[in-house]
Amino acid sequence: MRIAFDVSPLAHERTGIGNYIRGSLGGLAEAADGRHEIVAFAPTSPRGLRRIPEALDGIQVDVKLRFLPFAHFWRQAWSRAGRPPLERFLGAFDVLHYSDWMYPPQRAGLRSTVIHDLVPLHHRDWVTPRTYTMHSAKYRDTSSCDTVFANSAFTAHDVVETLHVDATRVIEAPPGVDPVYTPDGDRSNLGGDYVLTVATLEPRKNLQVLVEAHRLLGDRFLLAVAGGEGWGEQPQLGAPGIARVGRPDDAALARLYRGASVVAYPSRFEGFGMPVLEAMASGAPVVASSHPSLDEAAGDAALRADPEDAADWARALEDAASRREELVARGLEHARRFTWRRVGETMLDAWSSRR
Repeated sequence: MRIAFDVSPLAHERTGIGNYIRGSLGGLAEAADGRHEIVAFAPTSPRGLRRIPEALDGIQVDVKLRFLPFAHFWRQAWSRAGRPPLERFLGAFDVLHYSDWMYPPQRAGLRSTVIHDLVPLHHRDWVTPRTYTMHSAKYRDTSSCDTVFANSAFTAHDVVETLHVDATRVIEAPPGVDPVYTPDGDRSNLGGDYVLTVATLEPRKNLQVLVEAHRLLGDRFLLAVAGGEGWGEQPQLGAPGIARVGRPDDAALARLYRGASVVAYPSRFEGFGMPVLEAMASGAPVVASSHPSLDEAAGDAALRADPEDAADWARALEDAASRREELVARGLEHARRFTWRRVGETMLDAWSSRR
């Protein structure tokens, strides 16, 4: 097969969606093992011309980028107009797999996409107007897709129930874990025991409940917050004992996970919750929100806490720190079940069976 794989979101700093794109493409290339031609493509900005090749370094695929000024505007206009077909730029292909920023027109071949979550539909107030507009248009286009991959069983069920996509076309493809996340290696030292949380600062990630739990625990832990600037009402991170550590690269994040007494993930709603797996694979005990969207990421290896109850979080954080050895062992075993190669194999099997 000749597979056209959209990598447009890699033009920006990688968050969960970008990590899924990079990981699934790497797993696809590994599973294909040279038997299929994979073309990573994007109409993109000058920044994307630099960042996308950096993100794909080490992945054996053909990369075809096209510079477009005001790239976001043109991607959206191209998707809405439905012409010209992608074949005009890439030649013929057997599969088009697109991501989140556009839904390109095509003349022939299988049509495929991935859904990470349906937050913009369920909680419009948790996303920006631009995010809502962009994603809701993409969701409507799922009706034209032969395969719709979902990053969890929770999301797959949501796609069937909310978008009314035929269940036979929805395939679960939970994420893998990058090899950088391992218990072996250097650990960050922040001057004492710390609870680490990793998230963009936006309402859905719910970091204020950790701020309140941290206050209840007194000086038991430093609260370390890793992640980029977001939008909306912000958590109050100026209190004593709270440290902002920026948006670390993968290697630095692995060191932070390893050094943490506990990793906390209080999100109100996720598609999967990749930081939960990354923390487990790095040898850290985890407390995750009890929202069912995190059930698969947490498995039986994380403690759970009510995302709206700071006292519950304070208790769970202390419990996780005291049960470190047990939770680390369970987490490492759980995280080993998730590989990017399995995602690639799932994609190839789905496309091959529909040709």
